[in-house]
Amino acid sequence: MMAFSTIQLNEAPVVKAPDGSRVALLPVLHGGSMAHFSLEAGQCSQAVKHRTVEEIWFVTKGFGQLWRKQNDREECVDLSPGTALTLPEGTAFQFRAAPHSGLEIIAITMPPWPGEEEAISVAGPWLA
Repeated sequence: MMAFSTIQLNEAPVVKAPDGSRVALLPVLHGGSMAHFSLEAGQCSQAVKHRTVEEIWFVTKGFGQLWRKQNDREECVDLSPGTALTLPEGTAFQFRAAPHSGLEIIAITMPPWPGEEEAISVAGPWLA
């Protein structure tokens, strides 16, 4: 059995994600992990895909866009507070903040994020 975990966002450990975004590491359980991603206004992540995990994202602040591609399906989604989306395993994706607004996203990763080797660089639509 795992112990309880409580983390305040402003006290969470912060790292740079493989895609270049800023990530605050939040609680982890056996089935998944939680993180808070952010980009500054006008910043764009590197395009990546995950080897073994899938994610659910929820935009909490700001505006931007997300590109995602899985096999022959490809789309670009506008991001704004309240937007929720999925990134199934193996989906290529890239996201960017609007020129006038930073972007903040809560993500749930299932199973828990295994480490930097999880993300594979891919070609995306925007210059990071």
